[in-house]
Amino acid sequence: MDKVRIGLIGCGGIANGKHMPALSKLPHVEMVAFCDLIEERAQKAAKEYGAEGAQVYTDYKQLLDRKDIDVVHVLTPNKQHSFITVHALEAGKHVMCEKPMAINSAEAKKMLDAAKRTGKKLTIGYQNRFRPECMYLKKVIEAGELGDIYFARAYAVRRRGVPTWGVFLDAENQGGGPLIDIGTHALDMTLWEMDNYEPQMVVGSTYRKLADTENAANPWGPWDPKKFTVEDSAFGFVKMKNGATISLDASWALNTLRHDDGKILLCGDKAGADILGDRPNTLRINGEKFSKLYTLTPDLAAGGVAFFEGTGSGKSEDVEARMWIDHIMDDSKPLVTKPEQAYVVTQILEAIYTSASTGKPVYFD
Repeated sequence: MDKVRIGLIGCGGIANGKHMPALSKLPHVEMVAFCDLIEERAQKAAKEYGAEGAQVYTDYKQLLDRKDIDVVHVLTPNKQHSFITVHALEAGKHVMCEKPMAINSAEAKKMLDAAKRTGKKLTIGYQNRFRPECMYLKKVIEAGELGDIYFARAYAVRRRGVPTWGVFLDAENQGGGPLIDIGTHALDMTLWEMDNYEPQMVVGSTYRKLADTENAANPWGPWDPKKFTVEDSAFGFVKMKNGATISLDASWALNTLRHDDGKILLCGDKAGADILGDRPNTLRINGEKFSKLYTLTPDLAAGGVAFFEGTGSGKSEDVEARMWIDHIMDDSKPLVTKPEQAYVVTQILEAIYTSASTGKPVYFD
């Protein structure tokens, strides 16, 4: 395969802020089709990023009817992820679906089943794995330097950072608020670093304590309380089958001075690590040697380090796109995010919501 021809379904913020800029940097990619319910957005995307002759659609099914498209990127509101992905897989396309995988585990399972049934490739957009500090930490863990990781904290906490555009505040279209929006990234990072995808029990709480605030301070402007139908914060506790525990904090609005969005802490029996610093790419590894405690901060800004063969350095979304296209063109290249892993993330998020609504723990088989 000399060229990978891509169709994009959804031309909004995540398409313009992440996918299209990253794909445009790859020499073997042509973006040939753009679909959005708002035709002007699709036209704008085609003009800025489209290959010669790129077509615009408002009906995603017409895009999927094209036999010359190899890959589809599903970049729509969460509710649409599952059925569009299934249709695309059944139409013979490989699919990159933006996070979260789906609004619940039943919908995510349909995506898994469709990928297995069709033999087409499916991945989910968890680009935070490919931040330099996360990739370096993965190598440290794979080398056994942390030992048995038995406790972790996953943070996606904003003092104020409520997205007021699109359908982010709409429970019907999104399936939830900060937990499913940014908490999903922190949880994915944590599970991936631990390489642990076997939850046993989940307890969770969700809150709407600040959502009804009128004229609230917010970097994207005050939100409309009448349209804010999701939680403003959520907290979960996960016990894994091997005894490890994970604490997950997620908020768009919380009265705290800490800003820990997309950060994690891991504790092993040999050493610990955290990505909690205020500066980008801050990774700290801590432990004990020769009866003395130590803290190590790797210099990740030295540049030019290929953490995984063939990825090189660069922004996390660029690394993600490059690895995804490499996998499409060459099966020997690693898949960016295995859908089975993303499915477990969805299961845990759903369990936190279920526990919060019922007041009871959720147990996995």
